[in-house]
This record gives sequence, C-alpha cells and structure tokens, in this order.
Amino acid sequence: MTFRKNLNGLAGGLALAVAGVVATAPVPAHAQFGGIVYDPSNYAQNVLTAARTLEQINNEIRMLQNQATSLINEARNLQSLPLNIVQPLQQQIQQTQQLLQQAQRIAYDVREIETTFETQYKNIPLGASQQAMVTSAEVRWQNSVAAFEDALKVQAGAVANIEGSREAVNSLLGASQSAAGALQAAQAGNQLLALQTRQLADLTATMAAMGRAQALDAAERAAAKAQAREQLRRFLATRPRDLPAKSD
Repeated sequence: MTFRKNLNGLAGGLALAVAGVVATAPVPAHAQFGGIVYDPSNYAQNVLTAARTLEQINNEIRMLQNQATSLINEARNLQSLPLNIVQPLQQQIQQTQQLLQQAQRIAYDVREIETTFETQYKNIPLGASQQAMVTSAEVRWQNSVAAFEDALKVQAGAVANIEGSREAVNSLLGASQSAAGALQAAQAGNQLLALQTRQLADLTATMAAMGRAQALDAAERAAAKAQAREQLRRFLATRPRDLPAKSD
C-alpha cells in the first residue's frame, strides 16, 4: 500500500512538473502582441526548475524500484522448501530399530546379557550329567546361529534403504540447486544432513548386529573348549585299563 502511494505521489509530481514546463513554454509570436510579456530569464529558470524536479522524481522512482526488488528477494528468502523427506527417513530408522528389537534369544539388554552369560557361558556346570552338558552346548550354538541370522536381517534392511537414499539425494540436490532463496537452500542442506544421520544409524545397527553375532560365536567356542576339556577328563577317567598280557 505504501509503495502504491509513493508511486501515485511521484506521478502527481511528474504531472505538476510537466504542467510547469508547459506553462512556462514560449508562446507563439502572434500571442505576444496580445499583451503577454516574454521574459527569457524567467523562462530559463522555470525550465531548470522543471528539469531538477524531473531528476528528483527519477531518483525517487529508482529508489522505490530498488526497495521493491529488495522486498521481493526477502520474500524469496523466506519461502519454505516444498520437499520434505524427514518423515520417510524417520520411518526407515524405526524399521531398523524394529529389526534390532526382534533380536532372537539374547536381546540388546545389558541385564539380560549379564544373566545369560552368567548361566550359559561363564559358570558352566561342569559337574552336570553328560546329557545336560550336551543340551547346554546346543543352547549356546542356537544363540550363535540366531545372532548371525539377526545380523543378516539388519544388513538386508540397510541394503534396502540404499535405493531410497539415492532417490532422496537426487531430489534434495535438485531442490538445493533450484532453491528460490536462502531458507530453501538451508532446509535442503538440513535434510541432506538428516539423510546422512539415517545412513549412520544403519551403519551403526549393522556393526552392532555383526558384533553381537561374533561375540556370541566367540563365547560359544570358549565355553565349548571348557566343556570339551571336562568331557575328555571324564572319558579318560572311565576308560577301561589295558588288560595284562597272558603268560604262555
């Protein structure tokens, strides 16, 4: 509204200036005999005043044009990016979390891990029966197999997210290059950072799942060695001694 008022005022000033020039313009020679006195110095002064007025009006118009251009640029800088991939990224992170929460047999819980290792890996009941020891070894082996299966599932989920990451990167790069203002460019950059965060989350989950599987496998082999030594001792203790040789 202010911009329009300024333009209207400028238009009025321009009209007045032109009217002044017209009013002070030299009249035809035949009109001078009608009683009008022509003053060259006054005419020159009026023309100079009109010229200065026009120059001032032109300067004000240029100033208003610059202000309008600045306002347009500021409006562009405040435009929000129409592309938003935050929600899909959050859904993918939730899917990865669900895969980790579906860990079989031994979950990602410190207390549960302590309890399980205390009973199945660290304090192996070496005085138990042969069948009980075989059953315990079977449980530990199943823990290892389940952990490797869980790791493969998490890896599959991370691989499935690669295509979505590629599409998101292309979309965000296109949006960043065609951004109308600073806000859109900044939002595109922030979403690229969010995408990198999700990729780091997938990488962390994959490493955690593989580390869990390798740790359980190593623990299973360590427990198997201790149990194997006990079983060997029992076998040697119960082995019948060699019979003495018969004399002729």
